[in-house]
Amino acid sequence: MNLKSRMAMGCAAFVTVASLAACGGGSLAQQTKVSVKDSSSPMRLSIALPQVGDIPDKGNEIEQLIENYTHTKLDFQWIPNAAYTDKINVIIASNEMPKLLRAENTPAIVGAIQTGLFWELGPFLKDYKNLSAQNAQYYDNVSVNRKIYGIPNFREMGRAAFIYRKDWMDNLGLQQPKTIDEWYEVLKALTLNDPDRNGKNDTFGMVLYKKYNEGQASLATRFAVSLGAPNKWSIENGSFVPEFMSKEYGEMLKLFRRLYSEKLINQDFAVFDQSEAEKLYDSGRVGIRVAVAQNAKSQQDRLSKTDPRSIVEVEPMRGAQGIRVAGETGNNGFYVIPKSSVKTEEELRKVLTFLDQMMDPPMATLLLRGVENKHFVKTGDKTEYINFTAFQREVKPYRDNLPQIEGYNVAELKDTSLGEKSQKIAVDNFRYLVPNPALNLLSQTYSEQGKNLEQIIWDAQTKYIMGKIDEVGWKAEIDKWMQAGGSKVMQEYKADYEKTKNK
Repeated sequence: MNLKSRMAMGCAAFVTVASLAACGGGSLAQQTKVSVKDSSSPMRLSIALPQVGDIPDKGNEIEQLIENYTHTKLDFQWIPNAAYTDKINVIIASNEMPKLLRAENTPAIVGAIQTGLFWELGPFLKDYKNLSAQNAQYYDNVSVNRKIYGIPNFREMGRAAFIYRKDWMDNLGLQQPKTIDEWYEVLKALTLNDPDRNGKNDTFGMVLYKKYNEGQASLATRFAVSLGAPNKWSIENGSFVPEFMSKEYGEMLKLFRRLYSEKLINQDFAVFDQSEAEKLYDSGRVGIRVAVAQNAKSQQDRLSKTDPRSIVEVEPMRGAQGIRVAGETGNNGFYVIPKSSVKTEEELRKVLTFLDQMMDPPMATLLLRGVENKHFVKTGDKTEYINFTAFQREVKPYRDNLPQIEGYNVAELKDTSLGEKSQKIAVDNFRYLVPNPALNLLSQTYSEQGKNLEQIIWDAQTKYIMGKIDEVGWKAEIDKWMQAGGSKVMQEYKADYEKTKNK
């Protein structure tokens, strides 16, 4: 099946090649035995991936079910999120790599791909029914030099949403902000006007964390795009211009600067880890977050244990121009297969088989619903969680790291109204995506110096927000970025874009 035949960007639904009913019935444990096609020893498969929540116990039930179905012996290397990029760089430099490495679109990974450290996977995809059934845009978004080296950890392409404490907003008579001035007034009120009615000055309208401006789906980009900014890059008169040079992105930075100076956001954000921010959300200290739409349900689930009367709601990201969503890569990283640890095409095919099997109906159900009668039950032709808290603790680390797509090879979920609304927003956002025009373009300067260039701007933004530099200092940092190689990146993106356009 030709991947290019699925290039239609407007398609928000995905082909389902098998339903749960086609699994033959019986328990998942029984179904897993069916997949073992020979009596050979299980394939030992080492996988490096980021930690989600607590590290699962070795040999837990979920892990055993995956091993039984895929005829593998799994060795997961769980790496803390905050240290993941640095750790992966060390792994690549040492050339002591696992058989599967969950990578991200960073200069180090792109550089490693260009030097031939990983297998090119595009020619093999047609042989794997689940991997080849997905929209080709997913693969285009992780391609390098228009070749596919990674299997996406599939996600919706427009996940950003406005998640908020509806009870707090209602208490203060507030509405979803759509302009910079409205954002200021709403965040100020949620911080100073006792929205939880406990008589204490112990809330924030919003918090930032130290990586607020980093990555393909950064909080800063999601926020700024809703206000009219470009998604990472824009094309102006044929030239590529980074987001931080746009008027709208600059206005967002000024807003954060004002909030910081008035102590309306956490003063330690420059060293504040995202995991600590999650604790503030869960303890009922923060009114608004810009995050993945589906986080609304999980936040309500956790927050209900702290405050049973709390009401979490979710809305699309709206600005003065209407709904506007930063188009993402359609993945939460992607899996590359190192040539140093997977040495033959035969072994490569076995690893690809494992990834393909994770999207078979029994495994898709396990990753997205958990274990029947423990995490979920069947309700007619739908499924329904019976212990979502246990699912979050026991299954989510695997769900977030292994290939799956909600709605593909898994029965529809009978969810809470908040869960269904969140999922609908993530799907509907496809119509409002603002793409990153440089996503697939190559820049040798970025491959070699991208991390340093990004750090210059990330640090400058933080210094500007904290008042350590003024407007003149901010412009000087942009000049520093340009001179350090930023102007070359702009030129090289333009050249590669022109080359691609003329093919």
